[in-house]
Amino acid sequence: MDLAERYIRQKGFNSFSFRDIAADLGIKSASVHYHFPTKGMLGAAVAKRYTERFLTALADISERTRDPRDRLLLYSQLYRQAIVTPDSMCLCGIMAAEALSIPEEAAAETREFFTRNIEWLRGVFRDLSGSDADDREIEDKAHAFVAVLEGGMLLARSFEDVRAFDRSVEPFLHSLK
Repeated sequence: MDLAERYIRQKGFNSFSFRDIAADLGIKSASVHYHFPTKGMLGAAVAKRYTERFLTALADISERTRDPRDRLLLYSQLYRQAIVTPDSMCLCGIMAAEALSIPEEAAAETREFFTRNIEWLRGVFRDLSGSDADDREIEDKAHAFVAVLEGGMLLARSFEDVRAFDRSVEPFLHSLK
């Protein structure tokens, strides 16, 4: 699963095969198929594990601070950390970009990642806006923030410069003051 995650985060879901993983491990591809009968099952398992780790990080953020602005800053730093890792991106961001060409079970786990993130962000934006805020506006802000972060990562990768991510995210964070 670690190798599959690395392949996906570096080059995308469609960039590797079970043979590639087996060769890296020095085993036969049948051994990989034993644990994951299909590439879709492997992709789903990797995305699920990634989501669980991310949700743990969100719980940690929630425990560290009650301030919604601080939570959003720390949340954005999770994305930034992914891009500063050499040749890496958000796993589910890459898989979402390939959603039309990956197996449904992997696409479903990718959607779950974003659903859970939007859910968490709705709570943060609710805390930021107050209890009388419009639910649709809260939802829109959560979607927009994820879009800014994912788009910032794509620009950073394209320009090979993490500052492109920072330039994308900073105006959104600044608007929350």
